[in-house]
Amino acid sequence: MTSSDTGSTGKRVDTSGDAIVEIMDGAGHNLSGRVMLPDDFDQLSDQIKTWCDSGNIDVVLTTGGTGLSSRDVMPEVTSGLIDLEIPGMAEAMRAESLKVTKMAMISRAVVGARGSTLVINLPGSTGGVRDNLGVVLPVINHAAEVFQDRQKGDHPI
Repeated sequence: MTSSDTGSTGKRVDTSGDAIVEIMDGAGHNLSGRVMLPDDFDQLSDQIKTWCDSGNIDVVLTTGGTGLSSRDVMPEVTSGLIDLEIPGMAEAMRAESLKVTKMAMISRAVVGARGSTLVINLPGSTGGVRDNLGVVLPVINHAAEVFQDRQKGDHPI
């Protein structure tokens, strides 16, 4: 899901959303849905709830809306919906991004779970998506398995 006022009106191409699809497809994940919405708290919240509460979605990836602008509301949306925050994933994304740009310090991305669905906020830039998703991709499957009680055997190292 892309959060973008300009993108939702057709004035911006969704390159960060394209990057998510490319990376996740390359890692063997199936796309269940994709949408670009304005930076509107209620619309974003309703969409995440719909996907998480459907019981059919393992992971919701969002891009955009994690900065300091008054319209950047994705962290508040996510925080208001999740049952469990997973700060280590967000911290790891910021730490890796700091190697590329000092602007990573102002990312407010949140990661957590609503029910058995993992929700991950990613930056709104293509490079930011690639850097951040690359950090958490190795643990996404395991996290989803644990949330859905599909974990078999020992935890991976």
